[in-house]
Amino acid sequence: MRVFVSVPTYREVENIEPLLRRLRAAVPDAHILVIDDASPDGTADAAEKLAVELGGIEVLRRPGKSGLGAAYRAGHAIGLARGYDVMVQIDADLSHQPEALPSLLDAVRDGADLALGSRYVEGGAIPQWAVYRLALSRWGCRYAAWALGFGVSDSTAGYRAYRASALRKMQFETTRANGYTFQIEMTYRLIRAGGRVTEVPITFTDRERGTSKMSSRIVVEAMALVTFWGVRDRILRRRKTRS
Repeated sequence: MRVFVSVPTYREVENIEPLLRRLRAAVPDAHILVIDDASPDGTADAAEKLAVELGGIEVLRRPGKSGLGAAYRAGHAIGLARGYDVMVQIDADLSHQPEALPSLLDAVRDGADLALGSRYVEGGAIPQWAVYRLALSRWGCRYAAWALGFGVSDSTAGYRAYRASALRKMQFETTRANGYTFQIEMTYRLIRAGGRVTEVPITFTDRERGTSKMSSRIVVEAMALVTFWGVRDRILRRRKTRS
C-alpha cells in the first residue's frame, strides 16, 4: 500500500523534529505532508530542513490558522489526487506514538476502511490524564455513539488510517466541522457510507512540550453539532418511514 501521512501543525517547533524522525523510522516508505498554519515559531522552516535530510517529506504552508478539519481536508485531497492508497492523520504533539502506525496499517490491510487508534478499547490507555478530563472525554464519546447510533468507542480519536476508496465514497470534502467534531463527523460519514471501522488500541501520551489547543469552546461545539446531527437524522428517518 502507498501511504500518505498528513500532519497539521501550529506552534509545534519543539515537537516536529522528533515526530518526523520517528515517523520515518516507523513507516520508511510513507510520504509525509506537514500542513502548517503560519506558525510564528518556525515550525514550517524546521520541517523543511528535515525534509532535505530525511526525504519523502514536504511542507504545505497555509496563510493563517484555519483549523484541524480544514488541514486534514487539504491533506487528504492532495493524497487522493496523487493516487495514494491509505491516508493517515496524526497529531504533531507526540500524543500519538508513531511506532503504533504499522498496527493501524495492518488493520487496513485486513479489510478496515478506517483503522482508528482507540484509547477506549481493551489494551488502550491514557496514563497521564486527570480523572475529570478522562471522564469528560469518555462520556463525550459515549454520548456521540448514542446520539448518532454507532458502536465506536473513541469517535474523537485523531490517530487514523483511511482507505482511499472509503474517503471518496463518503465525500469527505463536504464535511464542515473542525476540531474534535471533525473526527466525529468523519466517523459518522464513513459508517453511513457503509464503511468498516476497526479500533486498534493505543497508548495516548499527553504532550510534553508546547501548549494544548483544547478549549471549552471546542467541547461545546462538538456536543452541539452531535446533538443537531442526531436529531436531524431521527426526524429524516421518521419522515421517510411515514412516506
